[in-house]
Amino acid sequence: MVSLAAPIKPCVVVCHTAFGFNPCMLTNLPLFIGLRYMRSKRRDGFVSFISLFSLAAMALGVMALIVVLSVMNGFDREIKMRLLKVVPHITVSSRQGLSIEDIDRLAQQLTQHSTEQSTGQSTGQSTQQSTQQSTVRSPQQLTRQPRNQPSVIAVVPMLQSFVMASRDERQTGLVLQGLDPQSKTAEKLAESMISGYVGQLQEGQFGVVIGSQVARKLDLFVGDTVQLTLPRVTVTPAGVFPRIKRVTVSGIFQVGAQVDGSLAFIHYRDGQKLLQLGDRYQGAQIELSDAFLADSWLGAQRASGALDPALQWRSWSDDMGTLFRAMRMEKVIVSLLLSVIIAVAAFNIVASLVLMVSDKRKDIAVVRTLGATSSTVVKIFVIQGLAVGSLGILVGTVLGCLLAYFIGDIVALLEHLSGSYMFDPSIYLISALPSKILLGDVFAVVTGALLISFIATLYPAWRAGKVLPAEALRYDH
Repeated sequence: MVSLAAPIKPCVVVCHTAFGFNPCMLTNLPLFIGLRYMRSKRRDGFVSFISLFSLAAMALGVMALIVVLSVMNGFDREIKMRLLKVVPHITVSSRQGLSIEDIDRLAQQLTQHSTEQSTGQSTGQSTQQSTQQSTVRSPQQLTRQPRNQPSVIAVVPMLQSFVMASRDERQTGLVLQGLDPQSKTAEKLAESMISGYVGQLQEGQFGVVIGSQVARKLDLFVGDTVQLTLPRVTVTPAGVFPRIKRVTVSGIFQVGAQVDGSLAFIHYRDGQKLLQLGDRYQGAQIELSDAFLADSWLGAQRASGALDPALQWRSWSDDMGTLFRAMRMEKVIVSLLLSVIIAVAAFNIVASLVLMVSDKRKDIAVVRTLGATSSTVVKIFVIQGLAVGSLGILVGTVLGCLLAYFIGDIVALLEHLSGSYMFDPSIYLISALPSKILLGDVFAVVTGALLISFIATLYPAWRAGKVLPAEALRYDH
């Protein structure tokens, strides 16, 4: 006799049995019983309470980790964006120095290499790249404009030296950089000025623009004079003396990063005179269309042989490597500390499963008597523990992503209702709490929580698999 019933797919059987809609549970017995135990009403309400507490703790831990990591990513992005207002994306330096013709030749070399790369691309990519403009700018406007190089925005000469600034009995170390008041860097710096103007840097007046922390440390204001001691010496008949120059504070900037306490700008012509460079420069600064891709751009150019090996090439992340390493270490430490919440949830899963095994000894014995193996019993309790942990992880991930995305608006609402600032802009230099959700962080948190939940189920499930049916039925009351 031929059966007219349609064949049942295994996935359908598993899904139906998992949710209790189909009595055909023999297809996936551990999944069916494990999920049934999670949804069933227990005789011991304390076990149910521990399971609920485990779910809530797991959700809280995952949510806290996602929110905190997103806020730290937001602060990391905020600091980088502020640094890039005054820090060059790529620096090229030479021990012998570079003339304006050398810088022009360097720009043309980068342009030529980009043109050769663009010829091997598709027509659509070439059309898209041709819409982006690239300019090579110098203080004397002698460099030519690169073409077909979408990654490079500007190439400008570089003047940079370590100096010691002193006033009365106070001293501090600084990095003195030459600046063209008409350059794009000066335009970005003008957005961060809190006193004075970048345009006040005039050739021959030896004015400087300093950071807010430098001004606070040396008690300086616009119009005050400060003494700069350069790593140069002046030979006179009376002896050898360090090169010292008194300059005037023309402006004070504040970007809200460590450069506020370590950076100062001077007119590039005055910098050439102080450093006794004549018409030469120490190197060049390259500005890219996307500063966050500076390392990858530099690596691609170095791999293709487009970079002159006689020159020293550095990206902005190399110069700020210590700061970013400290921020990464801080992120790791905070993640480990907050992972304690997930560990507490895992211990609660262990406790709830141990109590469940004690409560279900008779059920285990009956299942074993009907032919279930020890590994089947182990799988039942592993699935039950993973179900509790996975549900908590799912709830925590959804709530964490939502809270991280709207954290700025939530903080602003709380500030509006309380009438006070949680983050005073005059101190923290931010008007809203930054946040940036990274899928990599969310994946790492979810994966780690799942792994911890799985490990937490192993010991109670192993204990359940060791229950002997005869003893369980004999001592069951």
